[in-house]
Amino acid sequence: MTDNAPAIHATKQRLIDAGLRLLLRHGYNDLGVQAILAETRLPKGSFYHHFRDKEDFALQVVDGYMAQVHAGLDHCLSDRARPPLSRVRDFFEMTQAAYREEGYLGCLIGGLGQELSGVSEVFRTRIDGCLGYISERMAACLEEARQSGDIPPDSDVREVADRLVDCWEGAALRSRLQRHPQALGAMLDFFFMAVTRDRASAGPG
Repeated sequence: MTDNAPAIHATKQRLIDAGLRLLLRHGYNDLGVQAILAETRLPKGSFYHHFRDKEDFALQVVDGYMAQVHAGLDHCLSDRARPPLSRVRDFFEMTQAAYREEGYLGCLIGGLGQELSGVSEVFRTRIDGCLGYISERMAACLEEARQSGDIPPDSDVREVADRLVDCWEGAALRSRLQRHPQALGAMLDFFFMAVTRDRASAGPG
């Protein structure tokens, strides 16, 4: 989202905010429009004024979720006062803190991807694109780490970023199953130990 993006109507934003909570808690198939209306105390006409149907609603909720992700990436990865690997870890630790506030329900796009990717091409491509965008942003920061010698000079930073996002999504699912942060912290410790160990084993440039 840009600073000059049009403001979202307050009623639409209220529905999207409720959708973020409800889709995370219930998933797509178990969430009906009536439950959304009950949560927001809005009439059905308000819902259909802003959304064509439940699919359109859920896709716009994904967009709202990704706007928060974009803001988090900008906040963490753009802080050039911190080393690039620290910035990458900052983003995931910030995300982990958000998961804690939500009761360790995991990642919205990861959950919807697992639920819908086999039955909806629209959701499959949208969510794959969301994860790809996160990887792309991570890769740019990892390239800084490669150039500064924090990771091996022959690192394929997009591959490293893809594996980082893949591992995080798996850990997010495990944390949802366990309602506990242990998998998230362990995954980050393992990943960053591995990439810095690879740097040490590569020896001087």
